[in-house]
Amino acid sequence: MTLDVRWLGRVPYREAWDLQHALVADRAAGRIPDTLLLLEHPRVLTLGRHATEEHVIVPAEYLASIGVEVIRVERGGEVTYHGPGQLVAYPIVKLGERGLLIQPFVRLLESAMIGTAATYGVTAERREGFPGAWCDPGSPLPRKLGALGVRIEQDISYHGIALNVTTDLDDFGLINPCGLQSIGVTSIAREAGWPPGRSLPSTASVEEAGHRFALSFGRLLGEPALAPATTPATTPASTTAGTG
Repeated sequence: MTLDVRWLGRVPYREAWDLQHALVADRAAGRIPDTLLLLEHPRVLTLGRHATEEHVIVPAEYLASIGVEVIRVERGGEVTYHGPGQLVAYPIVKLGERGLLIQPFVRLLESAMIGTAATYGVTAERREGFPGAWCDPGSPLPRKLGALGVRIEQDISYHGIALNVTTDLDDFGLINPCGLQSIGVTSIAREAGWPPGRSLPSTASVEEAGHRFALSFGRLLGEPALAPATTPATTPASTTAGTG
């Protein structure tokens, strides 16, 4: 088995969503190997399949005025935010061929986020009952570093993780992140104490984090990840899991 790793840069959400559907069909037909998409989105809010709209806490008119779309998708979990400075990873993986069930796969994705953070000197952990990557999860004020929400169709995963690298954390004020009120949200830049010039949202910081995530994910999957390609893909019974 091989893992095809692709760095796509900044991609509109709907475009990446369509690409995932196409790749799931290709993977099911055996036309492609397991694939890991690494990218960044413009500002957007997504709601999981059964998410509560009330967790978007600003009026629709305000979101429209700042150009932030709200999109309901088929993954598990509640509302989440994507935007510049955030690494998004979409693994298109046939779980059965790798002997994986959904919960071990969720834990693998959490471990890959935690491993990526560790390469920057940032300590993150799991938080029982709250999928994702967290800083100080046992403290009175845990801080969410990475979100997770996946869907499985035909034994193939899609959707995935969102890891805050140099994300503008003020944008999380648009929502109750993952349906949780009054939680802290953080980034690698904040936890590592990067200076202001390095902490601004940048695609370059996301690409660097993407390479680190690919290596961590590949090791955990049982094989070394290939170096991420920079050329986007040309091809534009179900389970869900995660918190968004």
